[in-house]
Amino acid sequence: MTIEITHTRREGTLIEGTSRGDGSAEILRLREYGRTQRQPFRWSRNLDCWYLPHSRDHATYTPSLELLAQRLRDAGFEVTLAIDNADRRSFSDAEKEREEKAEGRAERFGGYAASAAQSSEAAWKASHEISERFAFGQPILIGHHSEGRARRDHARMDNAMRKSISESDRAAHWTGRAQAAANYERFKKDPGRTLRRLDKLRADLRAVEKWQRGESAKGFSRSPADPELETERQELTEEIAHWEQAIKDAEAEGFKMWSKADFTRGDFVLYRGTWYEVLRVNPKSVTIPHIHNGVGQRVVRAADNRHDSWTWTAPYDDVSGRKSADEMQQSPRAEAAEHQEQAQQAPPIKEPVPTAETCLTSHPSPWHAKARRWALHQHAPEWRPTPVTAPAEKANGLEGMALVLITSKNSRRSRKRALWAMTRREAKAVCGDPRTSGRSYMLTWTDRPGTEGADWEWVPDNGSHAAVLDELGITPRREWTAAPQSPAEAA
Repeated sequence: MTIEITHTRREGTLIEGTSRGDGSAEILRLREYGRTQRQPFRWSRNLDCWYLPHSRDHATYTPSLELLAQRLRDAGFEVTLAIDNADRRSFSDAEKEREEKAEGRAERFGGYAASAAQSSEAAWKASHEISERFAFGQPILIGHHSEGRARRDHARMDNAMRKSISESDRAAHWTGRAQAAANYERFKKDPGRTLRRLDKLRADLRAVEKWQRGESAKGFSRSPADPELETERQELTEEIAHWEQAIKDAEAEGFKMWSKADFTRGDFVLYRGTWYEVLRVNPKSVTIPHIHNGVGQRVVRAADNRHDSWTWTAPYDDVSGRKSADEMQQSPRAEAAEHQEQAQQAPPIKEPVPTAETCLTSHPSPWHAKARRWALHQHAPEWRPTPVTAPAEKANGLEGMALVLITSKNSRRSRKRALWAMTRREAKAVCGDPRTSGRSYMLTWTDRPGTEGADWEWVPDNGSHAAVLDELGITPRREWTAAPQSPAEAA
């Protein structure tokens, strides 16, 4: 039987004509193919043939396929090789299919997560039912007729609890995969990322057009007669048009595209949660005082530059707001009046102080959850997770100020690290969002952090959670004012 090797941009690289046990699989699984020359071929049950991952919508690396064809011929196979890089699909069609596949993955992974969670719960129940026989601490009676059964029960409890923990980890894994797949379209169409993507695509298009004219670009030249250049030009043109339309759709929904025309020297720009005075207006960015000046500050003025006149540039695609100098001058007065009015209308109420343990329980990190499961497995087979019921909070208690802290795995810092100051309601929303925790860190909050400098300190905000704050409609502060205490508390 003849083995057919075909490549088109529309379908990718496919291998047809093989059969199980004919010896071709060992050659196809070598990690020496593709554009990187480090990829193996994989078998697809849906396509019923071998395929090269990530080969669709790309030109192939011809020497790689020629090497594969020669290896198959040396093994005694008849091989045909057909390459057509011009056969392609439009970028819009390709992107639509990717979005549909992402939705399908989200639904499929969600089903896996639900199944694993049910299996974890069933295993836990099985362990708990066995442990009820030892509810009063009945030991294993050595030499008694019940010894064998008791040891078997303990082994079954151990196996069931281990399975429960394993299935719980698997459910968490598939939940994360499902969330990532569900966020694909939102991530791809994020206006800031789209604007940066458009800048790169336009630069690539200019380079291709230069090569077609016989000029040098990106430090090298290509033959103007190369038919691949025209295909690349068409692809880049379609992709740019697609993302430009995405920006227009975002503008229709209220997204503001900042530009040089929106700013003048002396204005204030909101960049990664802090207001900076504009020192200079550039075509693609504004020059501001260095971001190190923003640690612990809500507003950074030109006179506040403490680092030998160091500056920073804030690109327009990362800007969140603008205020004139007059508006910025009036803003602190308005906030002070608002806080004074709130203090008069809502006297402070004493509330329980949230401890670090409470914060971690309300939003557990991955390593904290695993440590908790290990401890429970070692000491309490009859344990079952129960929801923590928070004490009833009074309405005005949610409006008290809280400090959002960042904690890291295996951290040995002597002082707590603070990111923002906001109301308790906002702090609970931010710390309860799953996007504000990772493999090695998590966000917590407290309304009694202690003394600044001795117990905690401000750390720079790198803007990684700007999307979460924007979605929740929260504008954090970078200054901390302790809430006034009642006479009883002061005493």
